[in-house]
Amino acid sequence: MGIIAFAVVLFLLVQAKFILISLAIAIILFSLTSDAINSIQSMKIGNLRVTNWVASVLAVALIASGLLTMAGLVISQINTVLTTTLAYTEDAQRAIARMFAWMGEDVEASVLATVRSIEVSGYLRSAAGQAGTLLSQVVLIILFVGFLFAERVWFGTKLEKLMSDEAQARRVSAIIGSIIRRVNRYLLVKTLISAVTGGLIFALLSVFNLQFALAMALLTFVLNFIPSVGSIIATLVVTLVAYIQVAEPSTAILIFVIAGMIQFLLGNVIDPMLMGRTLRLSSFGIIISLAFWGAVWGVPGMFLAVPFMVAVMIVCSHIPTARPVAVLLSREGLPEEEFPLPQSADTDTAEDDGYAKAVGAE
Repeated sequence: MGIIAFAVVLFLLVQAKFILISLAIAIILFSLTSDAINSIQSMKIGNLRVTNWVASVLAVALIASGLLTMAGLVISQINTVLTTTLAYTEDAQRAIARMFAWMGEDVEASVLATVRSIEVSGYLRSAAGQAGTLLSQVVLIILFVGFLFAERVWFGTKLEKLMSDEAQARRVSAIIGSIIRRVNRYLLVKTLISAVTGGLIFALLSVFNLQFALAMALLTFVLNFIPSVGSIIATLVVTLVAYIQVAEPSTAILIFVIAGMIQFLLGNVIDPMLMGRTLRLSSFGIIISLAFWGAVWGVPGMFLAVPFMVAVMIVCSHIPTARPVAVLLSREGLPEEEFPLPQSADTDTAEDDGYAKAVGAE
């Protein structure tokens, strides 16, 4: 029965991925801005206090404008790349073949023939189709965010009614708050690091007067949200684009070294310092999560793999029967508990005090 249930859930995840991806992104955006909404509601303009619906409308408007601006920027860069890619197709094929020249002329000719057999136009049409899908998905995300803000006022009441127990509702609320805090910090740090990395890549390519500087900066910004492999892919793509344009191995190698140093410094030195003990996730678990969600939802699933893994680890760490899963997903095998697990009915009073402190600390 477990295998059948897993297969059914997997089938539904694949079939409904467009809606589910939009919903997951909407929930993340909602959680990122919910604290800001609470701060806006506490503000006063003279004798007037900002009401909940006004703060919610402002938040939805800001999220919508930000998403539409980002989507427009991405689509414009995709169109720029697509319109100029065909002009570089022949140069790109020869540049890739020259990378294998040291293995002999036969190998170089074989690689060139293989590269030329690739249908570039088919990939370009697919990319153009993805760009069109992006705009419709952004609109759906905005709708989801709007409805989430409309429901946020009654969430606590609904949770109490659903649990039929005030203490249990506080426990669930505390777990949700823990997930939101960790995911929010992870996303904020990642956004900052990715933005700085993308800006430096833009400056690097601009110094060498190369085309696609903005497109490569945007690609680097996006790929840096994929743990472990994203920065490697971004560095290789930037190097390949530079090599195709300059056709000089020494310049391409210099760009590769500088881009690699930028990624290493920001990703392996600055990022862990800012992230601190926020995640405490197993590196192997992150790779498995990337592989699973990448297979189910493609590239968007890889972006959402870490937030999903954080949520699963925190939830499992507070369920005694599922705690071994949390141990496997944690870095040191010791998933951090932000409040105690319930043991028995005799200890409910003491536990409720602990949960009240945890909720108050939030």
